Amino acid sequence: MSWLILAVAVFTEICWALSLKWAATLATWQASAVPIVLSFVNMGLLALAMRGLPAGTAYAVWTGCGAVGVIIGGVLLFGDKVSLVQACFMAVTVVGIVGTRLFAQA
Repeated sequence: MSWLILAVAVFTEICWALSLKWAATLATWQASAVPIVLSFVNMGLLALAMRGLPAGTAYAVWTGCGAVGVIIGGVLLFGDKVSLVQACFMAVTVVGIVGTRLFAQA
């Protein structure tokens, strides 16, 4: 169950980061409230996942998946550009995440 909670936390992390850019483009208080709310949800879910997972494992998976997800989301939603070298390093990050998950003790 902790891995499922962590997956939802990763999703909210990606949404949070992308909502920062979205809120900056709209520049309204309602749009600015979205990343604030998501940050609380995000941190709460990460803390909940850490009850059943080692902190380092949960944080490494959360940040790595979040970073790759935000890059992909930026490309899809905002037209951000990613070079071949960046894509290769994203792949290395994914390999690290998968290895961390496969060899996790929980």
